[in-house]
Amino acid sequence: MTTTATSTQFQQNVGRYQDSAQRDPVIITKNGRPHTVLLSAHQFAVLTRGRVAGKTADMDDAQIAALVSAQMDPRHNHLNALLDED
Repeated sequence: MTTTATSTQFQQNVGRYQDSAQRDPVIITKNGRPHTVLLSAHQFAVLTRGRVAGKTADMDDAQIAALVSAQMDPRHNHLNALLDED
């Protein structure tokens, strides 16, 4: 169950809402409208995993090796034909 708090309520009870965010997101409103969402670090990691672009220069050897050896699932081989179309 998502919790909603005004920005004033949040400022007066930061610890309470931090604890609540460990279970579910907390929507913080400002002037009656959703303004900010407080998430647990775990929820944030789940949402951003694999979706954040990074520099290849920042990859370690294991990540580079995994990238080089990656293979497309054979079920998607038909997509190669789309690349060959002129």
